[in-house]
Amino acid sequence: MQTTHTVLMIAPVQFGFNPDAAETNSFMEADTGLSGEARQKIQAAAREEFMRFVEVLRKAGMNVITVEDTPVPHTPDSIFPNNWISTHDDGRIVLYPMEPENRRLERRADIVIDLANRFGFAKTEDLSGFEDNGIFLEGTGSLVLDRDNKIAYANRSSRMHSEALQDFAQRMGFTALEFTSRRKDGGQIYHTNVMMAVGDGASVICADVIPDAVERQAVLDSLRQHQRVVVEISEAQMDEFAGNMLHLRNSKGEKFWVMSSRAYNALTPEQIKALEHNSSLLHAPLDVIERYGGGSARCMLAEIFVPEKD
Repeated sequence: MQTTHTVLMIAPVQFGFNPDAAETNSFMEADTGLSGEARQKIQAAAREEFMRFVEVLRKAGMNVITVEDTPVPHTPDSIFPNNWISTHDDGRIVLYPMEPENRRLERRADIVIDLANRFGFAKTEDLSGFEDNGIFLEGTGSLVLDRDNKIAYANRSSRMHSEALQDFAQRMGFTALEFTSRRKDGGQIYHTNVMMAVGDGASVICADVIPDAVERQAVLDSLRQHQRVVVEISEAQMDEFAGNMLHLRNSKGEKFWVMSSRAYNALTPEQIKALEHNSSLLHAPLDVIERYGGGSARCMLAEIFVPEKD
């Protein structure tokens, strides 16, 4: 099952720039020099964007489960739960090792227990112990999963290490397709899901940032073999979060590519037409979240792949 109509989202309480994550995330902007009042306005604006996004998803027929963040401990990136948890249609939950130490505090046992009770998840695969050895795999940020074909696309970075990737693949029955991507200036791309997305019958990728020709061709060949449509985007479009989208379906089975308005506006008419071959495009403004959090629509959505218990 590649798409779902149920997602988990965490409502921000103290959203803001996270200096612990900034060293490896070139998509975020520092709030250095801003007053406490200005930071409170950032939180308020992010909260408003979050609620508007939830409304857009629900209006389109998606089942959105929202959970409030807690003020303590301080977790400025908690709005991006897909980095610490993923669910799978075989009834398992996976927990992941995170590089920024304060992001590890986002893992909440109460959320895991609630999901298990509500949806019947029977087992948790906990990979977080890799953190003790400085090894990381930040969920479906580091992994872009072709669930139908059991392929885990993974871009090497300080937040995605081969040891954890292979452990995930072995436990979950995936084949790992590992590669390295780099910006034109040589900088790392911290998460795979900012440069590619895989949906049901279509995919999006910024292939230009994979410098090794063999690795680039292997990724493109795999996508073309399994997805009817492969939309290539530029590095400039990637920087507008055009790679950070998620394919969902609503309760009627209608399919949607979900993204931010910034990402949508970066796409060309031809790219939009290609993505619309079997889906509608759904977007909401996430400018403040993108600016100070360095993540976008896909990062805010943790998919739930089993039906809710009666």
